[in-house]
Amino acid sequence: MRSGNRLPTGEGDATVNTRLRSVPGLLAALLAGGADLALAAPTEPIAVGGNSGIQVEGTSTDTYIADKYQFSVGTFVVGSNLKSTFDGTAVGSGDQVDFAHTFDMNKDYTRFRLDGLWRITPKHHVHFVWFQNNITRTRTLDKDLAWGDYTFQANAEVSAESKLGVYELTYEYAFIRKPTLEVAAGAGIHMMNMSILLKGNATYTDANGDIQPAEFSTSNSNLPAPFPVIGARATWAVTPTIFIEPELQWFAFHYDAYNGNWWDARVAAKWMFTRHWGVGLGYDAFHVNVTVDKASFNGNVTLGYSGGQLMIVGSY
Repeated sequence: MRSGNRLPTGEGDATVNTRLRSVPGLLAALLAGGADLALAAPTEPIAVGGNSGIQVEGTSTDTYIADKYQFSVGTFVVGSNLKSTFDGTAVGSGDQVDFAHTFDMNKDYTRFRLDGLWRITPKHHVHFVWFQNNITRTRTLDKDLAWGDYTFQANAEVSAESKLGVYELTYEYAFIRKPTLEVAAGAGIHMMNMSILLKGNATYTDANGDIQPAEFSTSNSNLPAPFPVIGARATWAVTPTIFIEPELQWFAFHYDAYNGNWWDARVAAKWMFTRHWGVGLGYDAFHVNVTVDKASFNGNVTLGYSGGQLMIVGSY
């Protein structure tokens, strides 16, 4: 046996034992270091797989509810119900005229409507609506029709033209905002610019009660009505691509020459078939009753319209 290369027994055992005892210490040090690294690591979400769509739990995706700009434009199949009085200077003038019945204006008409939403911040929004509905109908009257100081004659052909422009600008505050739900309330101005025009054979009654013939007369009554508006709107993500949006607005008012009330209820379902584009179906019902005492219009208007919508939706 070559004893020159053999370590002393005591010394070898001590070396082995020292190395074995160092392994647990090394593992403990590594674990402690890893914990420190984990605590020091950034907490930002980690995207996995580029465009694969996989995300770590707790991250948020770019969704319809979070987009800054949204708009919808489309056809509005609307049926109108218009009743109005127009008070003239003659005693006894101001009988109510049912335009929807007399001139057959209650049929459905296809019109365009535009809605826009700008999320200035996640909680502060601006909402815009534009809608135009112009109707012209010609009928042979079966009885006299009094409109202000004019009386359009029975058995005469009379044309009626109703023009309605709706412009709305409101500020919204989103008091509930979740990945799948947004609820906002706000206030603003709802501008209804309306005119009613009648053309046909008529007689004219002046302030003294004298009646004068007017073979072909035009009576145009303008009703610019700025209404305050308060309301609420919600967006609910049923799935990542399907959204339900109910909206309700209302107000009762008495200001200057205006006195009345109005409400507007709307619901829409939208399907985003791509990241930024979609289609939608909706239904809108609007009613206003207003009395106006102005030089351009002195009388009362009761107006309602309702109908379905088919729209194209954009979201960025």
